[in-house]
Amino acid sequence: MKNILVTGGGGLVGSSIEAPIKLTRNDCDLINFKDTLNTFKLLNPEGIIHCAGKVGGLGGNMNHKGEYFYQNLMINTNVIEAARLVGVKKLVSFLSTCVFPDNVTYPLTIDQIHKGEPHNSNYPYSYSKRMADIQIRAYREQYNINYTSVIPSNIYGPNDNFSLVHGHVMPMLIHKLYLAKRNNTDFIVWGSGKPLREFIYSKDIAKISKWVLKNYNDTDPLILSGNEEVSIKDLVDILVQEFNFKGKVIFDKSKPDGQFKKPSDNSKIKALMPDFKYTPFEEGIKETVLWFIENYENCRK
Repeated sequence: MKNILVTGGGGLVGSSIEAPIKLTRNDCDLINFKDTLNTFKLLNPEGIIHCAGKVGGLGGNMNHKGEYFYQNLMINTNVIEAARLVGVKKLVSFLSTCVFPDNVTYPLTIDQIHKGEPHNSNYPYSYSKRMADIQIRAYREQYNINYTSVIPSNIYGPNDNFSLVHGHVMPMLIHKLYLAKRNNTDFIVWGSGKPLREFIYSKDIAKISKWVLKNYNDTDPLILSGNEEVSIKDLVDILVQEFNFKGKVIFDKSKPDGQFKKPSDNSKIKALMPDFKYTPFEEGIKETVLWFIENYENCRK
């Protein structure tokens, strides 16, 4: 497959994927169906890796619920429908572990996606992503097209959104720590530090997603996660060491933790790609921190 298009081409995942066509928000308004369809007709891709979306961390999800729901619902619906109409042979859509119910047994497995309500902190975003799974399943049944999806765990890496308000946990902590060191102030972390997260490096996700586009043809989404769970406290310790921060670290327990844990079952991708080598966690963090410092003035923040 030669003519591959990546949506969200300027974002965390999309910027890491090597592809001949990368769409950014400046190239096409994916919330507008006519613009999306005309762009796809013009570019005529054979395959699409759909990474675009309105994303953010705990704060963004809690404070912009309507915006996150509407924009993600429209983006996903438009991309999948426009791809069908122009005859795209293969599409891989990025979902999120937020699609899983709050009250669920661990590890997270694909059969649990629609068996309960998502966590209250991000339910609009979660439902918008669940609808992409529903749309893909319905399209496969009615139109017999080879579209599928992946569910990555917490992705991190260069070109992330390091916003202190809308960023995910790692980029937000990197930015806060950078400012704490620069301004000689305390490093304040939301919550207790006890929640556990599975992180996976964006460069690893990029390689896996291209493999999925070429080789994975199942209806069920494919869970993509790293090798271990890391507590927010352990993440903070690694970042403090990476920045050589000598100031005071304060965990503000008056702020919410979000979901305590959401380990996922990644046995399927490990069986499909048994020889894949994941980037060591501390190595990925080192590269991400270095990129952020070098690109501080111009990065998303």
